[in-house]
Amino acid sequence: LHVLDRIVVRDCGRALRSMLRPRNERETGFSVLQAMIDAARGRPRPDLSRAFWADLEHIIGGLHGRAKLHAGDSLDVDSDLSGREVAQVRSDQLDWLGSAVDVRCTRYPDGLDAVALERRQARRDRILKALGGTRRDWNDWHWHLRHIARDAKELARIAPLTGDEIARVERAARVAMPFGVTPYYASLFDEDPDSGRDRAVRAQVLPPDDYLDALVSREQIGDYMREGDTSPIELITRRYAEIVILKPYNACPQICVYCQRNWEIQGPMAEGAMAGAAQIDAALRWLRDHPTIHDVLITGGDPMVLSDARLKALLDRVAAIPHVDRIRIGTRMPVTAPMRFTPKTAALLGSYRVPGRREVCVMTHVEHPYELTPDTVKAVDRLRRQGISVYNQLVYTFFVSRRFEAVALRRTLRRCGIDPYYTFNTKGKDETAAYRVPIARLVQEQKEEARLLSGLTRTDEAVFNVPGLGKNHLNAWQHRDIVSILPDGSRAYEFHPWEKKIAPQRTYITKDVPILGYLERLAAIGEDVSDYEGIWYYF
Repeated sequence: LHVLDRIVVRDCGRALRSMLRPRNERETGFSVLQAMIDAARGRPRPDLSRAFWADLEHIIGGLHGRAKLHAGDSLDVDSDLSGREVAQVRSDQLDWLGSAVDVRCTRYPDGLDAVALERRQARRDRILKALGGTRRDWNDWHWHLRHIARDAKELARIAPLTGDEIARVERAARVAMPFGVTPYYASLFDEDPDSGRDRAVRAQVLPPDDYLDALVSREQIGDYMREGDTSPIELITRRYAEIVILKPYNACPQICVYCQRNWEIQGPMAEGAMAGAAQIDAALRWLRDHPTIHDVLITGGDPMVLSDARLKALLDRVAAIPHVDRIRIGTRMPVTAPMRFTPKTAALLGSYRVPGRREVCVMTHVEHPYELTPDTVKAVDRLRRQGISVYNQLVYTFFVSRRFEAVALRRTLRRCGIDPYYTFNTKGKDETAAYRVPIARLVQEQKEEARLLSGLTRTDEAVFNVPGLGKNHLNAWQHRDIVSILPDGSRAYEFHPWEKKIAPQRTYITKDVPILGYLERLAAIGEDVSDYEGIWYYF
């Protein structure tokens, strides 16, 4: 075996040992060992799925050295070479690797491509005609907020939808799902959805059937992140020592299907979403009374729907708190209505930046390179010229998880002036099953794809959000243990709290999605699943 395949043997042995521990069997309520014994004795186990056996087979096979991922071409250099000779050989090998990355990235067009721009301009003109607007209206963010499509009929007027998509949006209205799409974002839809170019764009706002099923089968979508348990006062969420979230406005102009706060957001620009003056006063007094807090993330909802005057009134008060060293604005409007960031607004936000005293940042959420347009670039450039850093938080859903898809996003983000910040494993909420990706795939992406980029391009950290505790890093074994493979083929993980070795705190066990099911979904959209074969050996 190649020495690197020996490491796979070690990793498989470590994973299997963890699964066979009696304590982990008790914690998960399932015994992998008993399943193996029953299989060996010919006892029927109809509860065990193909996905269960597929995962176990790969782990056992890996343990026996059958995972030969490093056969064939090698980047090893002949030991007889040295100096300039060996450097040239190594450079040629890196050219080969780099070319492979470039070719893969060309599969994912961005919104800055000339052909994409032509499509979007034509779509913009048709939207303006349908809504009776002008080019001047298009550049006015208030116009976009006044013309949010809130149902299937309104969206079908301005975006090309399939019959199935119309039916799902109509069903969303019947089950009271928060729904809304801005005219600007509707212009990112392609006329030919079968091409798949805008698959991630559509998935952002058009709910899948299983999401709607979950809404029907449950009285209410739950507070998955246990914000109720981490809110010491209304409008404040606190999971970390020096950082808090302040939520003055609890709605957005456009609703992401997998929104973390879908349990409390009523709809786009919902009436009553703005917190009352007394609530804001109390939250700011609380902030002032807690000098260990140095970083305030103002989010919601989307605070950038507020007028400049309201923003100024709020930011003046936050900036007046002596111990606040950083103000962050969490907003998706660079993607859903980038014209919101006028020169005047950018100057307002920049006015709170005091070099050496206070930093101002904008945290946004670009999900796919096809969402990046010249309008977004203009908005980001205005912010950066004010000394405001712009960071991206990617949610690693099925619709952005193909080989080198996130790499293409990172490259485009950097060209637009946005720094990759976090890549979130999709939260394990029941209703978001269609969006979820195995943890193994995200770890694989970080190692096999992102690692090929410049350090300045792969500045994002892959994380899993533990309810009630917050972000847990996915870059090392020290942060989690695989504790079982459950009958449906999903892996169970035990996440260690970020406070480990600092303060006592409970661990958290979560159920992942089956790797086999994920690969079958990739195959259904035309992916060669053999290209993902290493996924089984990331734990």
